Amino acid sequence: MRLNEVTYTDAKPVDGYGPGFFRIGGQVIEGAVMVFPDGARGWGGYDDAAALIARASDVDVVFVGTGADVAHVPADFRGALEDAGLGVEAMASPAACRTYNVLLSEGRRVALALLPV
Repeated sequence: MRLNEVTYTDAKPVDGYGPGFFRIGGQVIEGAVMVFPDGARGWGGYDDAAALIARASDVDVVFVGTGADVAHVPADFRGALEDAGLGVEAMASPAACRTYNVLLSEGRRVALALLPV
């Protein structure tokens, strides 16, 4: 099997996660987090769609990590993001982290909104 080293230029990938925290580009953030290629910060959860919408021009799709298990996101949250022109993909937080890292390494315009596992 051939292995390739992944490079992210200046982007901040998800380095790890655990019960109640995420490590993004070496920075540990507890609780819910939103991640863009240029960094991460705490996120207010489904009631904080405005924080993601404010960055809508920077990305094409937001992967929403729903915690340890996949779940539906609230319709009003999804609707607000889609009305702002963002694609919304909901999945379990571990899968969202992996998907984000792969697409980030390809130079795609992606973001994450993660609930802790």
